[in-house]
Amino acid sequence: MHYLPLLGILIVVAGFALRLNPLLVVTVAAIATGIIAGKPLLVVIAAFGKAFNDNRFVTIIYILLPVIGLLERYGLQQRARTLIGGMKRATVGRLLIAYMLFRQITASMGLTSVAGQAQTVRPLVAPMAEAAAEVQQPELDDAGRERVKAFAAATDNVGLFFGEDIFIAIGSILLMVGFLKQSGIVLAPLDLSVYAIPSAICAFLIHGARLLWLDRSLASPSARTGRGTTEGGGGVRGPASREEPLHHPSGGPPPHASNGEEGS
Repeated sequence: MHYLPLLGILIVVAGFALRLNPLLVVTVAAIATGIIAGKPLLVVIAAFGKAFNDNRFVTIIYILLPVIGLLERYGLQQRARTLIGGMKRATVGRLLIAYMLFRQITASMGLTSVAGQAQTVRPLVAPMAEAAAEVQQPELDDAGRERVKAFAAATDNVGLFFGEDIFIAIGSILLMVGFLKQSGIVLAPLDLSVYAIPSAICAFLIHGARLLWLDRSLASPSARTGRGTTEGGGGVRGPASREEPLHHPSGGPPPHASNGEEGS
């Protein structure tokens, strides 16, 4: 067996270890693998073009990014914050739980690109969650804002990761089906998808509980008065302590000293 084409794997490992651009590393590894396997350079490039054309729906996100940037320039985030800020019953937990449910349902149907960190979290979900947090805790500090943004990003990851495995035509499901078939275990994609449903439900319940706990920490009296901070460093700036000076500014005795104390 000819093992030289496997050098492409070594290129990928070395490139990732050196923290080079992942897209550049994978491209160089693929070209090197094709050339080492004896394929002409034009044939390798033609294979890249065919793969891009067959999977061009994956690159729709590159068309959406300029549109999202233009909307942000004209106040998309501000309008999202204003919308949520006017809803008195809106909380960070309720908002993110609803988004996680939407993300899991759409991902389970294969619609993984309809939402994401760039498409929805940064321009819409994170500003809306931040506005809801300000309603719950008007004196929210910078650490608290970053914590809310982190929860918004984590919610998208949880919804996508545990939702997409329910879709029978997702890459991970097909990879497992092919691997098991080579090992003599024949399974239909639906068999694996069904077993992904309990884990998706558990992920929704666990992360939903974390979001409700976030609501509780933001609405706690200690967080509102500045007597404490929320978990993870997010809290409010408490008022500066006002201690009376030990001595009068003019150098005399303290103003609350009694006559007896002055004479002693």
